[in-house]
Amino acid sequence: MTESQARRPRVPHLAAGSVGALSAILLLLAPVEAHAEQGKANGRDALRVCQDPNNMPFSNAGEEGFENRIAELFGKHLGVPVTYFNYPQRFVFIRNTLRYKLPGEDYPCDVIIGLPVGFDQVAVTKPYYRSTYAMVIPPGKGLDDVATVDDFLALGQERLGKLRIGLYDKSPVSKWMDRHNLVDQGVPYQTINVAMDHYVGDIIDKDLVSGKIDVAIVWGPVAGYYARQVDPPLKVVPLKSEPGIQFDFAFGMGIRRGEPEWQKQIEGFLDSHQGEIQDILKAYHVPLIDLDQRTAAN
Repeated sequence: MTESQARRPRVPHLAAGSVGALSAILLLLAPVEAHAEQGKANGRDALRVCQDPNNMPFSNAGEEGFENRIAELFGKHLGVPVTYFNYPQRFVFIRNTLRYKLPGEDYPCDVIIGLPVGFDQVAVTKPYYRSTYAMVIPPGKGLDDVATVDDFLALGQERLGKLRIGLYDKSPVSKWMDRHNLVDQGVPYQTINVAMDHYVGDIIDKDLVSGKIDVAIVWGPVAGYYARQVDPPLKVVPLKSEPGIQFDFAFGMGIRRGEPEWQKQIEGFLDSHQGEIQDILKAYHVPLIDLDQRTAAN
């Protein structure tokens, strides 16, 4: 694991007056919450999370990702400890974690903290955040004035034609590059990389920082987090969905089908802790979009 992977962003501290007010509110709410949840997680004595152990900024074995922070918050809400079952996402993750069960044994974990709404292999709760793909641009590439994707496209073919744009294959970025005559500038990376030391941010951490590529276009949470691991930070420019090309997606929590009470429990937590969850996401520099916003791709 690289040093930048292990680095953990700091969550801003509240002012003393705010802390006092918040403490008073929590004291009033605590008995109600404990009674509602009875210290149980889906009938078990621990919140058992399925996670990728090398997938910052989402999760890692050191429990440093924003999904780990949200899981900790959920565990406190339920009054139970949090445990993790680790398995790489790129190796048939759902079948080997949430749905893995040997005869006579229990499932190893009960919830995936982040899955896109509409994912059809499991049941997904109501969403708790929406993000979008984003460009990551280093200084000194002649792109310092680019603040929006429209600014980028307005540079013209002569300037755009000189750029090397890194992107993961099988993502909506491929279709967008084709639409805007940028296919020749694309430097594709494999979405499924079986190298054991691979992590989603290496396109930024390694190749963008070293100058192998000039621009990277990746999923927003990856862009926001790894852009801040560099000094000075890299510029992050969110992409907008276009007709027929969806860049923004809403994420909820994933559970097994047929567990309505567990889903109700999770969604109660999401409703009652929405502000704290948003603070965690912002601390990791996740580009956030209004959950109620309808995508232009539809």
